[in-house]
Amino acid sequence: MGTPYLLLLTVCLLFSQMNPGAGTLTYPGQRSDGYNCVKGGGTCHYSPCPIYKKIEGTCYGGKAKCCK
Repeated sequence: MGTPYLLLLTVCLLFSQMNPGAGTLTYPGQRSDGYNCVKGGGTCHYSPCPIYKKIEGTCYGGKAKCCK
């Protein structure tokens, strides 16, 4: 009788692990700065912005620049 419960517990623990993209939502309804940059028509760059584009914000928690 204990074996089915052990298998059920194992399956529940496997599916309860966080997925790699689970941290993109900071709070319910709020998006990350990288998502907001791309949705607003910008691109995220670790290097300087391309020619004819300027810095409009940050991406990846302030580690990169949002260029528009």
